[in-house]
Amino acid sequence: MAFKIGVDGGGSKTELILIDETGTVVKRHLAVGCNPSVVGTEKAFQILSEALGALTTDVAEVVSNYTLLCMAGSPQAWQEIAGKLVGVGRVETGPDSLPVLELATAGGPGLVLHGGTGSFVAARGVDENVHYAGGLGWRLGDPGSGYDLGRRALSTALLELQGWSPESRLSALVMAHTGLNDAAAITRDLYADAQPNNKIAALAPGVVKLAEANDPTALSLVIASVSDLLDLALSVSLKLFPATPPNRVRTGLSGPILTRPFVVQLMKARSPLALMAIEERPIEGVRRLLLRHT
Repeated sequence: MAFKIGVDGGGSKTELILIDETGTVVKRHLAVGCNPSVVGTEKAFQILSEALGALTTDVAEVVSNYTLLCMAGSPQAWQEIAGKLVGVGRVETGPDSLPVLELATAGGPGLVLHGGTGSFVAARGVDENVHYAGGLGWRLGDPGSGYDLGRRALSTALLELQGWSPESRLSALVMAHTGLNDAAAITRDLYADAQPNNKIAALAPGVVKLAEANDPTALSLVIASVSDLLDLALSVSLKLFPATPPNRVRTGLSGPILTRPFVVQLMKARSPLALMAIEERPIEGVRRLLLRHT
């Protein structure tokens, strides 16, 4: 029996599936993040190679004729890595935006806004070409992402702890998260961290929870962060679909931040786009892409 392999790889985790000719998932495997921009190309190759081995182990008569890699990080690095993989059939690479775009548009025109550790806007035009906006990485912002929410919370809380503004519940959140209660110590700790992006992004659920409880400071941060991403998405929509009103452009919301019901309602109140939360995980988008491949 011929199988196909799909991989959704990001900075936090790498998820793999093995499907048979009917599209049924035969096996799944979860590994650590393998973004070469974070761990380096050599380490990314090692993580993926070991994960592919684990995926195909103990499955009788596995012969994969096609592998699709939907990965975060440098496209050039992934093309290099794909060229070194053996025993997994023909390998194609694409960005990690493809699975969620597939879930949002089912192969048709439209947009998807994704907010995880980072964020991006992906779109498929009426000509079927795929476009990508944002996704500049945690060092440069990524509005609407966990990292951006965490960064905004830290900036606000640190000024509070310095005594320049009244302390809000954000200060308590940041102190509990870091285990420190001094602005200078928190700053030193974050700058000394080898991978501060994940540590900062881990603050986001707490920020959203405070906003849901109507904490005014947290609410203002969430609104500011998602509004910047909405502005980018609207610009993409108007450029790609100038003859279509924004409220008729299919637009998905993906990721743990943007699909929170509270955040969905905030975004719907601030955008003319036809926003809808995507419930399926990105790996389901990978599976559907594999099914469309002939």
